[in-house]
Amino acid sequence: MSENFKVTYSVDMVFCIDATGSMGNVIDMVKNNALHFYNDVKNAMTAKSKTIDTLRVRIVAFRDYIADGNEAMLATDFFTLPDQAADFEACVRSIEAFGGGDDPEDGLEALGYAIKSKWNTEGMKKRQVIVVWTDAETHPLGYANSAPNYPEKMAKTFDELTAWWGDAQNNGFIDQRAKRMLLFAPNGPYWSTISDTWDNVIHFPSVAGRGLGEFDYNQIIDSISNTI
Repeated sequence: MSENFKVTYSVDMVFCIDATGSMGNVIDMVKNNALHFYNDVKNAMTAKSKTIDTLRVRIVAFRDYIADGNEAMLATDFFTLPDQAADFEACVRSIEAFGGGDDPEDGLEALGYAIKSKWNTEGMKKRQVIVVWTDAETHPLGYANSAPNYPEKMAKTFDELTAWWGDAQNNGFIDQRAKRMLLFAPNGPYWSTISDTWDNVIHFPSVAGRGLGEFDYNQIIDSISNTI
């Protein structure tokens, strides 16, 4: 093998951010570090002798379809970093923590949006990473399907959403060799089921009502680089 040969990674990340009122801390953390995100991940990868060729990031900010109506879900296209770092930062800074209604939110719908992203299919080695930040359990899938803005093409059941993620025997909407998920979410019926039964998921349990202050930015960057 040539000494000049190096493996490069094409990395796509989708950040699913609970944007309800109790999440002010984690949203502020993401805002404060958005400008540095590309360099921090790149440096963490370099320290592990890995090279990023292409890095794209997408935002899915979620609340509650019943309580928050048209402001329940924000789903962006991918931002290519570092070229679109300013646009990415402006998007993240525009997210405000409010609403949410009852304690559970519509996190499973956010996962549905994330899993069906337009993933990059090029590159020698690919990583397709979904990161979920929430301090609340999620409603059952379809809980808010009576809301006028509820997405028509969303998975109808949790089993269907599980099939979207796929497994070793069944391909989903995400590359089975490339997929990774990081859950910064409380233990509960759905998040715990995902971490226990879906493959390639790492779960960092948070405490409902306390935001995600126990997980600092450096831990998140290190966790992301370890999944790539």
